[in-house]
Amino acid sequence: MVGARGPGGGRRAARAPGGRGRPRRGSRRLRHRRHPARACPLPRLADRPPAPVEAARRLRDAQQRHRLHRRRGARGHRVRYGEFVGADLHGRRLGLLGLGKIGSRVARVGLAFGMRVSAWSQNLTKERAEEAGVELAAGKEDLLATSDFVSVHLALGERTRGLLGAAELALMKPTAYLVNTSRAAIVDQDALLAALREGRIAGAGIDVFDVEPLPASHPMRTAPRLLATPHLGYVSRANYATYYGQAVEDIQAYLEGSPVRRLP
Repeated sequence: MVGARGPGGGRRAARAPGGRGRPRRGSRRLRHRRHPARACPLPRLADRPPAPVEAARRLRDAQQRHRLHRRRGARGHRVRYGEFVGADLHGRRLGLLGLGKIGSRVARVGLAFGMRVSAWSQNLTKERAEEAGVELAAGKEDLLATSDFVSVHLALGERTRGLLGAAELALMKPTAYLVNTSRAAIVDQDALLAALREGRIAGAGIDVFDVEPLPASHPMRTAPRLLATPHLGYVSRANYATYYGQAVEDIQAYLEGSPVRRLP
């Protein structure tokens, strides 16, 4: 009952007492129709396992080594020798939009590969960047123009919706890659499609979309230079064990009259 995927979703969640639909991941509390004043908080991860971090890394690595094209060659499709030359990570610049819990972990991965890492967000300070071992970019435009890989790790809100539009994507190097495992609406989808089709960026690794699941006719399905995964960044055994384990604990404690993990 806590996510869009998994054993608690779908019709069973819709039939929950007082429920008009399933509570989605990130919902703050569950109310019972008999006791509307009492709330049972849904699971929240204080220290979220690094599944989204791993997803961002896999998308980045797959793009820079042209993994899909190499797989086509392994399956018998005709791929000319030397046609797809992978990009290096060591010495390249990784630009992070957002340096929170996930962004800071992605920074550590980049540093481990010998990358130069810079970050920017509206509230990011030099002290916080130095604490994470990365450079504070002079601004959003500077980060986009100087990065070889741009990875999005921001929460969606009024200030971040449409943060990367046509003008911002035009600042990126033609050899640069964009990775978004955060929220689709942070990047203008039409502008991204145009940049991919016209070859103005080297490629994109995307785990989030404006419509999920993607319809068969959605243009993202046929976009060139795009590696897409169906919003699987958080789907891992460790995350699910936490989600559903805490859900059972919360419901049991609520029914016993002593709720745990109470929200303010």
